[in-house]
Amino acid sequence: MPASNSPEEQSNQIRGYKATLSNPNVSEEAKQNAQKMLDQLDGAGMPDDEGGKDPSRVAGGLKAAINNPSVSEEGKQAAQEKLDNM
Repeated sequence: MPASNSPEEQSNQIRGYKATLSNPNVSEEAKQNAQKMLDQLDGAGMPDDEGGKDPSRVAGGLKAAINNPSVSEEGKQAAQEKLDNM
């Protein structure tokens, strides 16, 4: 894989490999290859889930989850803990 891929391109590749792994119509050989590629990408220093996200938007999403009546109490507590640790 070329090192010149943008983070967006790398993210798209990861999504494609994950889709391959979860697709029941894909051969075992293709799944093994997809897992190998994911392992290589994981070692390539890919950013964490929140690596490139704006902290104020993350905080806003957490606050929304805390105040959302559809979110479970466990989910609200987890969001509050994450917000407190920011």
